Amino acid sequence: MHIGLFGGVFNPPHIGHLMIAQQVLDYTDIEEIWFIPNYGQQPPKAGVAPVGDRLAMARMLTLPHTKVSTIEIDNQLSGYTIDLLPFLLREHTYTFIMGSDWLPGFTKWKQWEELLTKLPFLVFPRNDHPTAPLYKNMTLLAHPDLITSNISSTKIRARIAAGLPIDQFVPAPVAEYIKTHELYTS
Repeated sequence: MHIGLFGGVFNPPHIGHLMIAQQVLDYTDIEEIWFIPNYGQQPPKAGVAPVGDRLAMARMLTLPHTKVSTIEIDNQLSGYTIDLLPFLLREHTYTFIMGSDWLPGFTKWKQWEELLTKLPFLVFPRNDHPTAPLYKNMTLLAHPDLITSNISSTKIRARIAAGLPIDQFVPAPVAEYIKTHELYTS
């Protein structure tokens, strides 16, 4: 099976994640997508919800042919993609899905050159972010009907902090979870 690895902080998960996953399934030969919330984050950032909350919300991203993988959490991995590779089962083929917003800093990823020899990358274009440079073993997802957005967890957290509604930007259960657990309010 060809699996798309969609790693991230998911702080919080939002409809942009679902839009990307659906279109990767629509326009590539990837058969299943694993949302992989990270355990640690590199580099560490302030304002990141506890891993249990991020995992609970990621599980609310429901879409056919997707699942949430706890591989990073179960193994308490650092958040570096290279550290994930030894834990992937050999009977599958994997492609890492990343947004183009990560391209400018990609050469700062741990062992980025080695990572590119071991894992192909599918780059999803993000509004207001460059789609270059692409490195060897990276492919930009391009299709005439591709829908992109500038929805981001950062903007959603800013809306929460400002007391603005987020209902149109996250699945309803995620919005309720954030409200109930009073996440991102300060």
